[in-house]
Amino acid sequence: MSHPSLTNIRSLGFIKAFNFFIYGAISVYSTFFPLYLKEAGMSNFTVGLLLAGGPFISLLSNPFWGYWSDRLENARRVLLMLLIGNAVVMQIVFSLNAGYLIFTFMLLYFFFQSPLFSQSNSLNLDVADKTGLKFGSFRLWGSLGWAVMAVATGPVIERLGIHQLWIVYGVMMLISIALALKLPRGGKTGSRKGAPVGYGQIWANKPFIMFLVIGVLISIPNSMNNTFVSIYISDLGGKNSLIGWSAFLSSIFEIPVYLLFDRYLRKSQRTMIFCLAVVSLLYALRWFLMSVAETPYQIIFIQALHCLTFAGYYYVGTQLTALLVPKEYRASGQAVYALSWGGLSGIVAGVTGGWIFQNLGAHAMYRISAGTALLGVAGFALMYMFIMKASRKNLEAQGYSSEG
Repeated sequence: MSHPSLTNIRSLGFIKAFNFFIYGAISVYSTFFPLYLKEAGMSNFTVGLLLAGGPFISLLSNPFWGYWSDRLENARRVLLMLLIGNAVVMQIVFSLNAGYLIFTFMLLYFFFQSPLFSQSNSLNLDVADKTGLKFGSFRLWGSLGWAVMAVATGPVIERLGIHQLWIVYGVMMLISIALALKLPRGGKTGSRKGAPVGYGQIWANKPFIMFLVIGVLISIPNSMNNTFVSIYISDLGGKNSLIGWSAFLSSIFEIPVYLLFDRYLRKSQRTMIFCLAVVSLLYALRWFLMSVAETPYQIIFIQALHCLTFAGYYYVGTQLTALLVPKEYRASGQAVYALSWGGLSGIVAGVTGGWIFQNLGAHAMYRISAGTALLGVAGFALMYMFIMKASRKNLEAQGYSSEG
């Protein structure tokens, strides 16, 4: 196993700092932008419809940028293009007043924003492989950035006003771009330069497709919560600073979760599917508790379960994708995984979640979310049995009995 040389220490530091600031920037966006839209006069349903545009665009943008990342074998170049496009378009959005213009430019923004996490994951995995370090040792800096920037931005927004959100977001993106210039190239897998991406191999992998389909059931409620939890807290009387603390508690405890998974997670399909079933059950518990919450403070403490639910699913899902998809198609595999997690599910979450939230209320939305998560638990249980059965058949084919 290789280890980072002294000449690479600075490079590893830049990767960690980049994760901190890019996740911090998106934390600021996801935590406070729904409130910005509400302040601009949009209804809950309209906010959900607008933010559903992101997952819709990601159906195109994730495969597009994943293809070019694999083809160019240069994750840094792709990340720079995404960051610059993201920063420029979002500043245009903040300058607009007309609803139809905001909607149009938000679609363009999502084209650059949606693939950021999958492409940064691809780079993190590539560097982890080459240095012998663990994926979680890089990703935990993203969780730290998400937590710190969300809680730090709350008082700033209280003081400046939600209409000045563009300043905070713009500064974070400029820092992220500067750090991206120092990132390693990444993406070199030994495949032929310019070789066509094997999407056929990806989609022919039955366990991977089963994982993606079941994952949609888990990610729909998660996307609903991401879109509407800040509005939910605000409707119950919570201030912007309290919303920031909600994001902080939901992210800061991800760090020990990533470290524990780094240390103890076995890289086998059976173990990972079992972990995903347990995480999905915790998701169901989380959404049930949200459905009976009565105060913003209760929501904040329930959000702490995010460290076990999202962090667990995100980590194991990323590792399972890396296990199931050949290395030369890693960026594309992570893009497809991101597509299932934030694409299809995000569209459903934004449209139906917005309608449910506005017409039936937040409690009904979270009760439905709990039921959906339980369907995901059943799906992973079936997948676990499928893998166990396939494993037994494989042993028998090699001349062993199922008992041996």
